This record gives sequence, C-alpha cells and structure tokens, in this order.
Amino acid sequence: MEKLLLAIVAVLLTVATVPAQDWAKARIEKSPRHMEWVKIKHGDREVNCFIAYPEVKDKATAVIVIHEIFGLSDWARGVTDQLAEAGYIAISPDLLSGSAPGGGGTAELGSGDAVRKAISSLPPDQVSADLNAVADYVAKLPAGNGKVAVGGFCWGGTQTFRFATNNKGLKAAFVFYGSGPEKEADLARIACPVYGFYGGNDNRINATIPKSTELMKKAGKIYEPVIYDGAGHGFMRAGEAPDASIENKKAREEAWQRWKDALKKL
Repeated sequence: MEKLLLAIVAVLLTVATVPAQDWAKARIEKSPRHMEWVKIKHGDREVNCFIAYPEVKDKATAVIVIHEIFGLSDWARGVTDQLAEAGYIAISPDLLSGSAPGGGGTAELGSGDAVRKAISSLPPDQVSADLNAVADYVAKLPAGNGKVAVGGFCWGGTQTFRFATNNKGLKAAFVFYGSGPEKEADLARIACPVYGFYGGNDNRINATIPKSTELMKKAGKIYEPVIYDGAGHGFMRAGEAPDASIENKKAREEAWQRWKDALKKL
C-alpha cells in the first residue's frame, strides 16, 4: 500500500510539474530557426549559452535573456526562440555554469532547491562579468548590427536592472518583475532606458517600484514601469502555459507586445 501511495504521489507530481517544461520544450523542438549552444570564455570562466537566430535578410539587434531563479530552463530557451521569431538574435546564458559538481550548470544541478540555492550563492561580480562577456560576444556577431539589449525575469529581472548599471553599451533594459538597485550612485551609471513589467498581484516586488521611480528620477534616467492588473509574479511564464489564467494570459500578451514595440525603436 505504501508503495502504491508513493507511486500515486509521483504521478501527481509529474502531472503538476512536467507539462510546463513539455510545452516549452516542444516549441524549441518545432522551431524552424537556427539555434545552438555556445561556450563563452572570459578569464578562467566558461559560460554555456543558448542562442537563437532570426530568419531575416538584414543585420539584427541582439537581446540577452537572463533566466529566472529556476536557472536556464526550457521556458527561458523558448523565450530566445520567440525573440528570434520577432526578428532578433537572442542569447540566454546559463549563469549557473560551473556551479554543479563536475563543472555543470542548471541541468546538472537537478532539483529546484539545488538550483535556487546555487543561484543565491552566485557572486554579483561574477554575474556581471559573465553578462559583460555575453554582451561583447553578441555585439561582435557578423549577423548582428552591434546593438545589444537585455531582458530578464524574476531573479533575472533584478539582475537586468543591476546589469544596466554595469554596462554602458546597452541600448535598453527590460525588467520583468524584478527589483531595482537601491543606491542612487549605482543608478547614475545607467545609460539606457529601463522598462518595467509587473504583475498587479505581486506586492513583494511592486512595493519596490516607488523607490526605484524616485531614485531613477533623481538620477535623470528613463524608467517606465507598467503594472498589469490581476497578474501574478512570473506571469510571462505562467501566462504562456496551457492552463494559464485569463489575467496572466492577458498580461503576458500585452507585455510581450510592449516589449516588441520597444525593441523596434532601438
């Protein structure tokens, strides 16, 4: 009986967790666009990255996609494909590269708790160095026009805001439900507009928006936060899932359109 119960629990857990990865992975597998893994080296670091190319005749702007606290998931890779579909070179670095035993990254860490623990232990300077190396790489690609933007989600949203303070070459930063730096001196280094995307039912993050607005205004920087009513934290991923709520789905569609419209202006 105990074994039967354990088996039932395992099935229920599988049903609850696998579909999200399945639909995201299916998109990648069906994509007609060129996608590949590349290793970007800087110093003694090697960062494993997933890159997707658009099917266009002209040189394209590049977008760095910074993954959630769940690491470089199938969904994060799916976002790179969606950006490529929209006409952009998109690259998503596994910032957990080298964090797993044997030098692996997100995939080798396995469980969600292990991934979250590893991410919380990443040195900020290492994250910045990794992202700078990725930005340098995509800026020099023959298929690119030299322009680089960055967008990130959840943990990656916070890192996106912080990265904008550490790279003056960025053309825009798209912060999805992430908090901003708390020092005006840091924000003063930002050289690009910052666009914020937030769920209405996410006060943990939304409570930080007024301070970010105040500090960015004092620093004379462009910061345009938009709150999507009824949406929760992580609505870009949740709104794409087969079982998405009406609120998350609507927020995701509106945010995605806003993102593409802003990218066109770069």
